[in-house]
Amino acid sequence: MARPALPFSLPLEQLHISVWHDPVVDAVGHDPRSPYVERFWTALLGPSTTLLVRRLAAELDQQPDGFLLDLDETAKAIGLGMRGGAGGPFLRAVARTGQFHISRAAGPAAIAVRMRLQTLTHHQVDRLPAGLQTEHAAWVAAAQSEPGPEARRTRARRLALSLLELGETAEATELQLHRWKVHPALAHEALRWATARRGAPTLAATAAAGPPVPPPRPPRPVFDPADDVA
Repeated sequence: MARPALPFSLPLEQLHISVWHDPVVDAVGHDPRSPYVERFWTALLGPSTTLLVRRLAAELDQQPDGFLLDLDETAKAIGLGMRGGAGGPFLRAVARTGQFHISRAAGPAAIAVRMRLQTLTHHQVDRLPAGLQTEHAAWVAAAQSEPGPEARRTRARRLALSLLELGETAEATELQLHRWKVHPALAHEALRWATARRGAPTLAATAAAGPPVPPPRPPRPVFDPADDVA
């Protein structure tokens, strides 16, 4: 395989990094820091490229509008340095992100980077060692047996609606969804859907109104010996 080319010209001290938005891969892909990427993608990318992609994803989490990457500083931070120029290990790692469609050119000195990596294709799985191929097949089988994103969203919405109908506040409903291991973003979306569906006050409105006032207690019965006919 030919050495991947850099999408920018050297010499260069800084590279602008931005997010590569892809609705399809973003919805079903894997975080670069996930066990899936560490276990399976590393065999294709190599440890240096995998580490670089992880660092870029972490930085984009903090600066989603993009940032300037100091090439020499970053190369030293991951133990590679800038030795060897375009053929050196660090810039080869940068180039490999483009080779595997994890990054793409976004200007003369800029690249856009994915925040999610796709599940390996059949061709990519064939390049894994035999043991990892078997492990990947088991992972795919297990993933297919789990509910998909739409099923999880539907379940979270139904749970939220049920809790509201049982009289729980919006805050208590969202907290209970967290206890049931519903992802916080999904729990919040489910609560918004359920409150709109039911016409209940939103979480913000509930907070502004203050804690609910409990209904008055019914009067306790008073025992009168005259009523005892036994």
